[in-house]
Order: sequence, then structure tokens, then C-alpha cells
Amino acid sequence: MIRTRSDSLASHILPMSGTMIGVCATLIGLVKLAEAKHGPSHVDEYAAIVAVTFLASALTSYLSIRWSNRLRLSIRIERVADMIFLGGLVGITLVATLFAYEVI
Repeated sequence: MIRTRSDSLASHILPMSGTMIGVCATLIGLVKLAEAKHGPSHVDEYAAIVAVTFLASALTSYLSIRWSNRLRLSIRIERVADMIFLGGLVGITLVATLFAYEVI
């Protein structure tokens, strides 16, 4: 049995992961501009780590879609993509919260 894209959570994770990589890249750029005025911080480094997390989510969701003809493997990889994506969301929320409170 082959899953269709509409059945797949991975088809939603893939574009959202790409969008979140863009959000992280924008955050890194804004922090680099602000560092010139306010001094150094580690926000850009943490945002880069979160961006790599979203990249891992995008790659695993892509593999899940690509291997949709192997149902069990596709579902397993999709679950991994989902967990990585949720980890990325938690990560970017922590970075934003700590940045807002000037902890990092």
C-alpha cells in the first residue's frame, strides 16, 4: 500500500520546517545587526542550532514522503520527523523567551 500525500503528516512538516529555517535565518541576521549596537550575545548561535534541528526535520519528512511505497518505514520516519519538528519548536520558543528576558 502506498500512502498519498494528503494522508501524510510529513507533507505538512516539510514546508513548515523550511519556513522555520527561514525564521531562524532572519533571527540570526537581526541579532547580528543588533550586536553591533548592543554588544555580543549567543542568540545567533542558539538560533543556528535550532535551524539545524528544523533541517533534520525537513530531511526526515522528505525521506518519509520519498519512501511512501514502504508503508511501515515511511510511518516510522514520519514519527521521527514529527518529534524533531516539535523539538525545534520548543527550541525556538526557548531561544525567543531567553532572548526577550536578556538571559542569552
